[in-house]
Amino acid sequence: MDTTATPATQPTPATLRPIIETRAIGKRFGAFVALKDVSATFYEGQVTAIVGPSGSGKSTFLRTLNRLEAHDSGEIVIDGIILNDDVKNLDAIRREVGMVFQSFNLFSHLTILRNVALAPMRVRKMSKAEAEAKAHKLLERVGLSNQADKYPVQLSGGQQQRVAIARALAMDPKVLLFDEPTSALDPEMVNEVLAVMRELAHSGITMLAVTHEMGFAREVADRLIFFDEGAILEDTTPEIFFSNPGHARAQAFLSQVRHG
Repeated sequence: MDTTATPATQPTPATLRPIIETRAIGKRFGAFVALKDVSATFYEGQVTAIVGPSGSGKSTFLRTLNRLEAHDSGEIVIDGIILNDDVKNLDAIRREVGMVFQSFNLFSHLTILRNVALAPMRVRKMSKAEAEAKAHKLLERVGLSNQADKYPVQLSGGQQQRVAIARALAMDPKVLLFDEPTSALDPEMVNEVLAVMRELAHSGITMLAVTHEMGFAREVADRLIFFDEGAILEDTTPEIFFSNPGHARAQAFLSQVRHG
């Protein structure tokens, strides 16, 4: 099967600064090749939706961007810093790259307020008062200002995911990564999380979102990347991808999504 990527049909954003560059990234899990020489550049303020079938490599790719998965070959540069095993580099990158997971990964023994305030206190060395004031503002931003003193178990899945977004924002990241943030939610809770993501997308923050929410990808993203079998097969605008995808695998994927 032809896995040659369709050339990007959107112009390079000449006025935007590159913030993430991946050059021929390869990743294996034993004999399984998860990523095949993946190269892409992402720009400040750009909102990118990453879609594709299950097992296509999209989440693995996202996880390489903050070293949750170490790439085996190629090079990743984030905001001018090479991502490798150097602890100093890794710490610097993780301070600037926030991530929201499928599972919320909140600390069950801490209140919602403390979950959001903890990282700024430990990593940014904020005072408790300053960090908690910031946490209150972020909880208000995601619509949870009245939940600050509760514990994660007392919140719905959608609420917990909004707390996770607030926690990521508390570090003032330059980039936010979302790894299928709605996939673990009941259908009625999906929209409340997507609403927060829409607001973020319009705020100017750089976002990369692995998602199966095609409506969100079409409406909010500036750019859409389609993965299959560990490679980027399409890198284009949502308008072009949904109306006239260039690769047969993308056409088949969209057909399944529409009729699934």
